[in-house]
Amino acid sequence: MKERVRPARYDEDYFERGPILGISGYMNYRWMPELTIRMAHKLVMELPIRAGESVLDYGCAKGFLVKALRILDVDASGVDVSEYAIAHADGEVRDHCRHITGTQDPALFPQEYDWVLAKDVFEHLVPEDLCDLLRCARAHVRKMFVAVPLAADDESGKYIVPQYDQDVTHRIAKSIDWWTRIFEETGWRVLRASHEFPGCKENWTKTWAKSNGFFIIEHR
Repeated sequence: MKERVRPARYDEDYFERGPILGISGYMNYRWMPELTIRMAHKLVMELPIRAGESVLDYGCAKGFLVKALRILDVDASGVDVSEYAIAHADGEVRDHCRHITGTQDPALFPQEYDWVLAKDVFEHLVPEDLCDLLRCARAHVRKMFVAVPLAADDESGKYIVPQYDQDVTHRIAKSIDWWTRIFEETGWRVLRASHEFPGCKENWTKTWAKSNGFFIIEHR
C-alpha cells in the first residue's frame, strides 16, 4: 500500500518549480484566461451547468477555474488541501476558496452542491480515501464531473502519458474500467465515460489516445 500524501507536499516547489525538481508538471502556475475560460465555458455548456446551480471545484489550487466559472456567472467555490495554493489564490476569488485538511475534513461540504468538479485530483488520493470521499459526497452532491489520467491496464502502475508519472503525488494509475467500477461500487451512476471532453486536456488527448478519462456521474 502506498503511503498517504501529506498536504504539505503541495507546496511552492510543487506549483512553481515542479519539472525542474522532478516532482510535478507545474511550472510558474498562473492564470491563463485563454485556456481556463474556454474550459469553463465548455463545462457549463456540455455538462450542462444551469443557471442558479452551485458548483464546488474540489482541488481548486489557486482558484483559476473558480474564477473562470464566476466570470461566466456560475455560483462557484473551491477547496484544496494545499495551504500554499489557497494562500496564493487569485485575489478576485480568494474569498471563495477554502483550505481543507483532506477527505475527512468535516468542513468539506458546508452546504449542498449541484455539481462537484474534480479535474486531475482523484488520482492523488489513495483508494481508501477516494472511496470515503465518494460515499460521503452522496449526501451533499447531486452530480460530479471527474477527469483523471489513465493507465492502459490495472497492473503496470504506469500512465499512458509518460509525463504523468513524473508527479510524485500521484497514487492511482488505473484503467477507465477500474474508475467506472469504483464509482458504481460507491453508489454513483455513471452517465458518461469517455476519453475526450471539449476544452479539457486537449493537448494530451489529441496526442495520446485514450490517455484520460472523463466522467459525469450522479448519486443513486
